[in-house]
Amino acid sequence: MKKIILSLLLLGATIAHAETNSAPLKVGDSIPDVTLRTEENKEVKLRGLTAKQPTVLIFYRGGWCPFCTRQLKDLAGIESDLKKQGAQLLAISMDQPSKLKETPDRENLGYRLLSDSDASAIKAFGLAFKVDDATVEKYKSYKIDLEAAAGRNHHLLPHPAVFVVNTNGVIRFAHVNTDYKVRLAPEKILEAVQDTKN
Repeated sequence: MKKIILSLLLLGATIAHAETNSAPLKVGDSIPDVTLRTEENKEVKLRGLTAKQPTVLIFYRGGWCPFCTRQLKDLAGIESDLKKQGAQLLAISMDQPSKLKETPDRENLGYRLLSDSDASAIKAFGLAFKVDDATVEKYKSYKIDLEAAAGRNHHLLPHPAVFVVNTNGVIRFAHVNTDYKVRLAPEKILEAVQDTKN
């Protein structure tokens, strides 16, 4: 069954197309002050969350994605090292707040998960792509319901990305990969945080 789901997810990557013509934000750009929602469904402003300490922002597709859940677990392994460097970790997905609580192994993830179910952040960061209707329906046949996950019918997902942001909201490191199967290794994230302090 896992092989079938992974094959289906691979198919989705080839059918999806860019939602916006804007390029992803890059080093030196300021992050947008978008509104996200917590697991408790409270609105929070991204710039406010990043104003007190350097922040690693992780954009992932959702708790339904096996590549994402593996990444989230790997990130838990570096969270204490990030804290020692004075940085925090925030992970942003298309999952609506109630679905964030259902993320596999949520109890073992000490960092914050945030909802961008309206896709405002992924659009503003230049990460959004749209999954076509045929693929959305195929996902449903494998019990992957993008509309139920996001609580919206926009069918937008982000390209997985990592940004390191300073307290002024300026991006000091950026990594975006349109191949959602490829995630930046945790040790590379630690190196990026260290490098941005120099």
